[in-house]
Amino acid sequence: MKQVISRRDVTKAIAMSVAGTVLPTRLSAAEKRRIKIGHTGITWPNKDVTVAITDVSSEGFYGFETFGEVLDTWEDNPGGLDAILKAHQLPLISAYCGMNLMDTAKRKDEVAKAVRWATIVKKYGGTVTVIGPNGVDRSTYDFSANKANIVAALNDICQAVSDVGITAALHQHTGTCVESRDETYAVLHSVNTKYVRFGPDIGQLMKGGSDPVQVVKDFLPIIEHMHLKDYNGENPHLSGYCPLGQGKVNIPAILDLMEKRKLHGMVMVELDNDGKTQLVPLDLVKISKAYLQAQGVAFRS
Repeated sequence: MKQVISRRDVTKAIAMSVAGTVLPTRLSAAEKRRIKIGHTGITWPNKDVTVAITDVSSEGFYGFETFGEVLDTWEDNPGGLDAILKAHQLPLISAYCGMNLMDTAKRKDEVAKAVRWATIVKKYGGTVTVIGPNGVDRSTYDFSANKANIVAALNDICQAVSDVGITAALHQHTGTCVESRDETYAVLHSVNTKYVRFGPDIGQLMKGGSDPVQVVKDFLPIIEHMHLKDYNGENPHLSGYCPLGQGKVNIPAILDLMEKRKLHGMVMVELDNDGKTQLVPLDLVKISKAYLQAQGVAFRS
């Protein structure tokens, strides 16, 4: 049966999270984590990025991530997106930048695009570009035939981004040329990690058949950013993802590991949303926030 989340469920979930009576908790109320958590903008339509910034700021998150394309669009406005971020005292930390890692004929243009987005991120005070691999038909995709091009593209793109003064972090993603556990490990063991860092999406790892906790353990020294996402495979309007604490990912174990890392970027809550759920994005955000509070995570007042 598909899960349908109602507004009554939101109130109930938040109450349970704060009280710590049903949702699992690692820490007592007296124990607080030091980790600072941000939120990505994917839960809102790109056209509503100002609403996303308002909501994320109002809930006390420490930073924000949007898409490279959104930054481009706002560059035509006076002050760009930076003016909105500053008005809400919300730092831009990162931008998700989709890149073609397979087509060598597009390599030069992809590097230039990455540099352009990294330059905007730096101008806004951000620190990370999240490198998203291009989509592929997974039913016919041959990773071994494309591995060398993927590795070379990542090395070129991430070194160029590093030269701008921004950290580039590979984000493995379902439906792309770097999805599975074996693909992720093969790429990360082959790239130049001086320039190519890791920004795992733990929900995507779970959906792609990997153990997120083990992957994070194995690559913890090169992790500089993270999408904190949960997955239960139930709600099609959320691509099978769900608010934190409602899925299969061991979120407390991930938080324990990330407490040990001083990141160039930030751990970012993320939840895909096609806009057809019964809940507005802010409702979804509040459920995840309440769960994190029950885990000892503090937010800005």
